[in-house]
Amino acid sequence: MLDNKGFDLWADGYDKTVGLSDEENTYPFAGYKDILNAIYREVLKSHANTVLDIGFGTGTLTCRLYEKGLHIFGQDFSSEMIKIAQEKMPEAELYSGDFTKGLCMNLLGKKYDAIIATYSLHHLTDEEKIPFIKSLLPLLNPGGKIYIGDVAFENREDLEDCKEKSLAYWDNEEYYFVYDELKASFSGLCFEKYSFCAGLLTIRK
Repeated sequence: MLDNKGFDLWADGYDKTVGLSDEENTYPFAGYKDILNAIYREVLKSHANTVLDIGFGTGTLTCRLYEKGLHIFGQDFSSEMIKIAQEKMPEAELYSGDFTKGLCMNLLGKKYDAIIATYSLHHLTDEEKIPFIKSLLPLLNPGGKIYIGDVAFENREDLEDCKEKSLAYWDNEEYYFVYDELKASFSGLCFEKYSFCAGLLTIRK
C-alpha cells in the first residue's frame, strides 16, 4: 500500500495512470470515469450544496462540482495532491490527515448533503469499513447520501475471480468492497456494477 510519501511521488502522474487503466479496461481502474460521472450527475440531481470528499486526491471529481458552485470540504493525506486540488478549488476547505485514523475536527463539526469517497476507502480493512462508514451517517443532513465508488464486487466469488485474472497486478494490501458482506450492516445500501472490478455503493440517511 502506498503511504503518503508514495502518493506524493505519484501525484503528478496519478490522473494519467488512472486514465490509462480505465481506457484499457484493466484492474484496478476499469469503470473509473463512468463511476465519477455517475456520482457527479447524482449529486447535482440531488441539489446538494455541501459536499465532503474523503481521499479527494487531485480533485478530479470535486473540482467539477466546485465549478458548479457547490461548497467543497475534504481530507487527504498527500500534501502534493492537496496542493494540486487546492489550485483547482481555491475556496474549498481541504485538510491534511490520514482518514484511517479519523476525520479532522474541522470536518466533524459540519453537516453535508453528500459525502463522497472514490477509490480511497479500500485502505480500510473489512473490519474497519463498517464502523467508519457508520460514523459518517450523523454528518449527513436529512436526505443526504454517501457515495462510495471503488474497486467493489457484488459477492466474494466475483472478487476471487477478478483476483485470479489480475494476479500479476493484484494489491494484497488493499481491502475491496463486497456488497453481499456489507448489506446487512446498512439499511438501504445499494450497489451498481460499472465494470468487472468496480462499482458504486450508495447509502441514504
